Amino acid sequence: MSSAHPRSVEQLLRDITPQVLGALTRRHRDFAAAEDATQEALLAASMQWPLEGVPDNPAGWLYKTALRRLSDHARSEAARRRREEKIAGEFAIEEMLMQSTDADFEPDQDDTLLLLFMCCHPSLTTASAIALTLRAVGGLTTGEIGKAFFVPVTTMAQRIGRAKQAIKESNIPFSLPSGQERDERLDAVMHVLYLIFNEGHTSSVGEELQRVDLSTEAIRLTRSLNESAPDSPEVAGLLALMLLTEARSAARSGPAGELIPLDEQDRTLWDKALIQEGVALIAKAMSSSLIGPYQLQAAIAAVHAKAQTEQTDWVQIQELYGLLLRISDNPMVALNHAIATAMVEGVEAGLSLVDAVAQDTRLNEHYRIHAVRAHLYERAGKHHLALEHYRRAADGTSSLPERNYLLSKAARLSLTAIVNDLD
Repeated sequence: MSSAHPRSVEQLLRDITPQVLGALTRRHRDFAAAEDATQEALLAASMQWPLEGVPDNPAGWLYKTALRRLSDHARSEAARRRREEKIAGEFAIEEMLMQSTDADFEPDQDDTLLLLFMCCHPSLTTASAIALTLRAVGGLTTGEIGKAFFVPVTTMAQRIGRAKQAIKESNIPFSLPSGQERDERLDAVMHVLYLIFNEGHTSSVGEELQRVDLSTEAIRLTRSLNESAPDSPEVAGLLALMLLTEARSAARSGPAGELIPLDEQDRTLWDKALIQEGVALIAKAMSSSLIGPYQLQAAIAAVHAKAQTEQTDWVQIQELYGLLLRISDNPMVALNHAIATAMVEGVEAGLSLVDAVAQDTRLNEHYRIHAVRAHLYERAGKHHLALEHYRRAADGTSSLPERNYLLSKAARLSLTAIVNDLD
């Protein structure tokens, strides 16, 4: 046993949870029961370890405790069935427990990856896959996940419960898919991790600009995925994108939590170590003959990161967004391409592309359309139009920091107009 700070215990449990849950699921083929047992073991560890010290083999302790809980539930269920069906028979559970020791636990290196594939199964909705991934693989509690997405704990518990039931009913095998199915499932895994990171980096609702717990967890899980799938340049691209984006997080908000846009950030605050790691990852990934959307997004982020020491190469960013548009039918990509075009070819060229993007029904008057128009109109000196669109953008966002930023831009333009009228 060794003493540990409660915070370090929490991080340790978060790190080893997928190993334990994966091993239990692989052994007993019941994800829902294994997940419940692991959660009970986590609760026991979080209460005992800060007081009694961390075991020499923490993963083994957690596995043995979870196995005991799983066995208790199995005994209880067997007794219930015997009472109801009057079927005799015993489970050899006591012998299994007697033979199991902490040292017996040897997690398979692919267990975390297997859990990711299971939690991101195409049969689940995106919302359910995100919740289940954060719970089973990320080690977050139901309360933490509900808080992150501003959903009541009871609602989140129901969502996770439905996801576990869907997995049980679908008889999803606890094994890595192969061939085309593996590629399709890998896409789903990356998409879920990408969404988790984005919600952490820029929270879509609430008072906080960033949810560090979510972005950090997404990076940790993507690192694990990259280690387990080293042959995938897109996974490396996704990790590079996260690292290069996260590198700017310290400069994205001011003392009061206010949003600071990219062109106004103090670039000395950017994390050079994360930038170096991200650039190295994407440089290697882009050498592959297969280029995907995450690689291209990471390449764009790398160009911005290079602007830490020199002027932003907007021509290269425009070209990269053009390539991304060819392989990704995403209106937000088209909107970003319009911004880059405005920086290279002028405001009118950019506004023309924004008008075309605004016709996409998938955006449905998205506030970013108005925010981009406002920015471009301001650059063109058309302050009355910029003022109108800053206000419309502010009305459309659920993020308080973004709303405050957009309203402050509108207020400055309004004040400038008043001063000019007085002159």
